[in-house]
Amino acid sequence: MNPERLRLEQTARREKHWRRWGPYLSERAWGTVREDYSADGNAWEYFPHDHARSRVYRWNEDGLAGISDNHQRLCFALALWNGRDPILKERIFGLTGPEGNHGEDPKELYYYLDSTPTHSYMKCLYKYPQAEFPYARLVDENRRRGKYESEYELLDTGVFDDDRYFDVFVEYAKADIDDILIRITVVNRGPEAARLHLIPTVWYRNEWHCGSAPKPSIRRGAGGWLECRHPETSMYKLDLDGSPTVLFTENETNTERLWNYASGSGHYKDAFHERIIEGRESAVNPEECATKAGAWHVLDLAAGESRTLRLRLTAEAESTRLLGDFDGIFSARIEEADVFYSFCSHLSEDGRNVQRQAYAGLLWSKQFYHYVVETWLHGDPGCPAPPIERLHGRNNDWVHIFNADVISMPDKWEYPWYAAWDLSFHMIPFATIDPEFAKTQLSLFLREWYMHPNGQLPAYEWSLSDVNPPVHAWACWRVYQIDAKIAGRKDTAFLERVFHKLLMNFTWWVNRKDSEGNNIFEGGFLGLDNVGLFDRSKPMPGGGILEQSDGTAWVAMYSLNMLKIACELAQVNGAYEDIASKFFEHFLRIATAMNGMGEGRGLWNEEDGFYYDRLKMPDGGSASVRARSVVGLIPLIAVDTLESSVIEALPGFRSRMQWFLDNRKDLCENIASMERPGEAARRLLSLVTKKRLARLLRWMLDENEFLSPHGLRSVSKHHEANPYRAQFDGTEYVIDYEPAESLTGMFGGNSNWRGPVWFPVNYLLIEALQKFDYYFGADFQIEFPTGSGIQMRLSEVAAELSRRMSRIFLKDGDGLRPVYGGIERFQTDPHFRDLILFYEYFHGDNGAGLGANHQTGWTGVVAKLLMQSGE
Repeated sequence: MNPERLRLEQTARREKHWRRWGPYLSERAWGTVREDYSADGNAWEYFPHDHARSRVYRWNEDGLAGISDNHQRLCFALALWNGRDPILKERIFGLTGPEGNHGEDPKELYYYLDSTPTHSYMKCLYKYPQAEFPYARLVDENRRRGKYESEYELLDTGVFDDDRYFDVFVEYAKADIDDILIRITVVNRGPEAARLHLIPTVWYRNEWHCGSAPKPSIRRGAGGWLECRHPETSMYKLDLDGSPTVLFTENETNTERLWNYASGSGHYKDAFHERIIEGRESAVNPEECATKAGAWHVLDLAAGESRTLRLRLTAEAESTRLLGDFDGIFSARIEEADVFYSFCSHLSEDGRNVQRQAYAGLLWSKQFYHYVVETWLHGDPGCPAPPIERLHGRNNDWVHIFNADVISMPDKWEYPWYAAWDLSFHMIPFATIDPEFAKTQLSLFLREWYMHPNGQLPAYEWSLSDVNPPVHAWACWRVYQIDAKIAGRKDTAFLERVFHKLLMNFTWWVNRKDSEGNNIFEGGFLGLDNVGLFDRSKPMPGGGILEQSDGTAWVAMYSLNMLKIACELAQVNGAYEDIASKFFEHFLRIATAMNGMGEGRGLWNEEDGFYYDRLKMPDGGSASVRARSVVGLIPLIAVDTLESSVIEALPGFRSRMQWFLDNRKDLCENIASMERPGEAARRLLSLVTKKRLARLLRWMLDENEFLSPHGLRSVSKHHEANPYRAQFDGTEYVIDYEPAESLTGMFGGNSNWRGPVWFPVNYLLIEALQKFDYYFGADFQIEFPTGSGIQMRLSEVAAELSRRMSRIFLKDGDGLRPVYGGIERFQTDPHFRDLILFYEYFHGDNGAGLGANHQTGWTGVVAKLLMQSGE
């Protein structure tokens, strides 16, 4: 067992809390729902970026390349100043949703380079221009541009021309669970000498202003270090390198700047800004005791010169300045990280680099997330009450929510809040390196302080009631399988724990999203944004009901996930056989309803060989929405196999299954045969029969339809020249193929699914092909691509789709990465070309990255694809 695996074992056994410290600071706490105390719910305007340096956060902290403890009491991060900027660089800057021509967007260059699961070693990079940071230009130009124009990015402003920037590398290495070594290396990439002000900063999150906690303090210790004292935690010491000027202030709101009245001591959160940039010495606390402290270094670097600072944050009782073997500990942790990730050795150097940074992004995107809805709605004791309108506004029916946990985020700047279905995908690659964390995260969302009493899972803070695809059971099952493979033992206790809560959630779906009780589901939004003809979160035209191909298929998949879990648990406890039968029947009823034949029945269109949504009108009429989108492919994911050994081991389930096959042929006739044994005598459960599977795959694998060089498009390319148009209730609705950002603002400025390649559904479709192959074997082959004459079995198709997705990030024959499209600097500059960004989605024709650019969340499944299918 390598040292990092040993640390994970110690953590799992609760012997040592190696995860106590980690990258748990957000990249953005301003502009979030949690910090919004307005009457109208306009979070972007209520707490803008301009307030962030001066205004105390209520729920979370943010910082540059920072860390915190797992309750986010004590925080550490960097502040930088190039001598030209109007403000200190303390956090990542970006555009709000209304400011960007394609929605909210960070306008900085930063990269997560490495991390182990226990954060025993971490490394990141921030690129800081030496010219004045173009805050106003970025806002003004992006506001001027329309949806048909590209975004105006930081590189476009010219501030990186002639390499006039600093590379700021930040590394962390743990000597012990509460002993963290910090190494900051600054490189002047420019052609001339340049000065950088570097202020490593330590502070306490302000819990005292709302009366919920005692006030801590930071003061200079006898040995020159900083002593951080909190009544409820250990005392930490921050050892400082060299002889910096140490600045002290309070983590308190600057009421003078924001609202023109003095408060408290007059030493505010933005004091370092005022002292360093404006030269106002009275801004900082001369008594050298406060709740925020910074070590101000002024570095003059020649062209190409690098300089390294060393710090140590420790709870060790006997602090000895900086450790004697400081660099040796770093070398050991780096070597241990290399050993831990040695399972990537089958990949090329470039493949290992991509996979390692994918894992790094996942691990760096953990965040302490704090949101107590009842307190947020009613306000804190001793503070002004929020506007009364809030009690009838956003999230008012989720008063049980009490979130105060370290959670995997989709993107700590663009999405610094959890999203329930995103997290399920995060946990697949997480399970390959830290299965205990993956299991804990999935269990967390099923706890009573997350799950609604009615069984619904919270979606995300902008609307906890929104409906995400029900993939939680799938993720629990897959994580269980991956964990069993790694550990060599089955954690059925985990599976049983989550199963009972998943039963509640499944019941919520059946009761709330099948309005007519006919086993055809609506679902609503389901994360698919603009892929549909209508805004599916709003009432349909003419008061109709949209029966959704994807909504129904998701619930069918859910039934199969629960069936598999119940069969697994039944082998330990026979009582679960009855529940397995219940989900078997439920799947049969959904399959029958979805595949019903005849006008107005089912969602399958025999003429086209495709599944479509159907709009049912109050007068009894109905119409198929015959747009070819991923909505019609999602039925493929409702597939699984049952091993003959499992069926034989469960006689009660076997007899009830056979009764349905013998006596309810009306329920079984439209699904893939359960009677024909496949490979190794397996049985198949699928929404899609063999004949329909072949027809669907011809669409899916056609390069003029869904198949792109980089995965599967979300809307058929056919609609580029042939937009789908439909008239409903006197209004014409149109859906076309847009390979990049959507040009409609149906779901806000960055709605996007009208054509791009999108990793989560691609991943599920790849898994579906593997499952079909597991049953059919070499007996079932399909043309890949359609029309090529090349026949492949489905496992080969799945592997090729995996490699197409992985190659988005890998260098091609010309040394270029599709993810960076025509951005020459990212492709050729030696200080950029091996740095990887993991975008939210990808151009449907050329694979260029689009949307959020640090969404290692679901895009992080590329690490798993590289592991299973190579390059």
